[in-house]
Amino acid sequence: MANAALRNVKVAPNSASLEEARHRVFDFFRTACRSLPSVMEIYNLYDVTSISHLRSTIASEIRKNTHVTNPKVIDMLLFKGMEELKNVVDHSKQRHHIIGQYVVRQQGEGQVDSGKDQGISPFLKNFYKGNYF
Repeated sequence: MANAALRNVKVAPNSASLEEARHRVFDFFRTACRSLPSVMEIYNLYDVTSISHLRSTIASEIRKNTHVTNPKVIDMLLFKGMEELKNVVDHSKQRHHIIGQYVVRQQGEGQVDSGKDQGISPFLKNFYKGNYF
């Protein structure tokens, strides 16, 4: 379902202004958030994270570049973001890549999401902590 939506989404080569680039960033964020249910399903992430946590991770990745004011640089970052999203949705990555990049590292110190903390065994907590830091 999200695959079909991503096939039709393309980042135009040049934004005319900073405002246009800003709108494209919001469109990218919406597209990424709409693909999260299928990402959760593809990689079976229900036991390690939630859609809201992944949404927050996407937002924080976008916020890392709030200092950028050149529309061409923003377009380049959008292109890279769209490429990453397409790789994730097309299942070009493995589950441990997704967990390492977007679940564990974003939480810091290797801790598993506190909302999901009760259902995870100490073995898995140590496993995630040991393999990603």
